Amino acid sequence: MKPIFVQLRCKPGKTYEVADAIYKTELVSELYSTSGDWDLLLKVYINNDEEIGRFVQEKIASIPNIERSLTTITFTAF
Repeated sequence: MKPIFVQLRCKPGKTYEVADAIYKTELVSELYSTSGDWDLLLKVYINNDEEIGRFVQEKIASIPNIERSLTTITFTAF
């Protein structure tokens, strides 16, 4: 399994609805509300052979009331 971090910008007034919908999918390891340009931060573990872009588009970004997503992958530095 590999971790990815996804930040989401929601339509105004819809952040709680989006967070509830994401929580119900049981796909995320951690889910946070954040300040700044993005509304939510998700930590998700996906299978090593799973394509990240397809996973995010089909399982997360397709949830209603999401305007934009930003995905960050991490690398082992040491």
